[in-house]
Amino acid sequence: MSREALTSAKRIVIKIGSALLTNDGAGLDKQGIANWVDQIAALKQQGVEVILVSSGSVAEGITRLGWKKRPSALHELQAAAAVGQMGLVQCYESNFARHEYLTAQVLLTHADLSNRNRYLNARSAIRTLIDLGVVPIINENDTVITDEIRFGDNDTLGALVANLIEADALIILTDQDGLFTADPRIDKTATLIESARAEDPMIQAMAGDGGALGRGGMITKVRAGRLAARSGACSVIVGGRIENVLTRLYQGESLGTLLVSDQEPMAARKQWIAGHLQTRGEITIDDGAVKALTQGGKSLLPVGAVEVSGHFGRGEVVACVNQVGQIIAKGLSNYSALETQKILKKDSKDIEKILGYMDEPELIHRDNLVLV
Repeated sequence: MSREALTSAKRIVIKIGSALLTNDGAGLDKQGIANWVDQIAALKQQGVEVILVSSGSVAEGITRLGWKKRPSALHELQAAAAVGQMGLVQCYESNFARHEYLTAQVLLTHADLSNRNRYLNARSAIRTLIDLGVVPIINENDTVITDEIRFGDNDTLGALVANLIEADALIILTDQDGLFTADPRIDKTATLIESARAEDPMIQAMAGDGGALGRGGMITKVRAGRLAARSGACSVIVGGRIENVLTRLYQGESLGTLLVSDQEPMAARKQWIAGHLQTRGEITIDDGAVKALTQGGKSLLPVGAVEVSGHFGRGEVVACVNQVGQIIAKGLSNYSALETQKILKKDSKDIEKILGYMDEPELIHRDNLVLV
């Protein structure tokens, strides 16, 4: 698999994880941050647009507050994020200023990217910053989110940002040199996987768990590569402590694990639908509907729906699951949960007789449906 897609990339999202940024919990690794900023500045001088997704606010806050371990209480985590974000941004700002680059802090929540208008506003704002030559520094807004509405990890956020601004590449810097056939900290015979298909289910089986500071592990990085591939971006999982790792990658050196897609990029609207991590409900569909969606590229009709759960309105994202509970697709429902319940297993021509009106003959139109 060629690395030409990376060497020719003009817009790159770079994600740096907590373990790297906080020097494994011992405060911010200021020298490491300075080195990454120097490399990013070198890329920008070559005409590359760089968007930075940075973890580390909670971990830095824990250090600043003098706590010995990550708290479990949500309000304490939110407080740590608020304190730590100050130090994190100050460090980036001062280092980019050495190269005469401006930075901008952008804090996002899942709600910002699940609401269509806010999604478009976020895209417009970040694209404007890029056009102005500013380096956007993006993090999840840990101070206001709850477990129910969070991205879960910044690997996923990095991939969604790559989709959002149609980046050419996503580089995930981690404390491992890449994806190995087994955990190299345990299995000394583990070997580095230099390249793989982002959609290959085999590579997910090789991923490990996260450390004490970060929420994500190698599995989240593999999933992020798959998500980024939906907009055509290639991804690299690579060790952030490798000397000059960013500039060497851009020069075509084979470092880390390259994840590429062999599928056509999704339309922008479908990328937005695919990026919904939380859905408002589920529609269980029969085997015939599963086949129509997965093999025929068809819309979901009421006749193929057998059960509905959750509370959703017209236009909200729901999951389509088969009869054993496996998610097959996500899509925008043309009818509310209550309306859907009334027209389950019914022919489309009967919708108006049952509901008194018919907005659309489909429960979910194929243009608003994404296979997962």
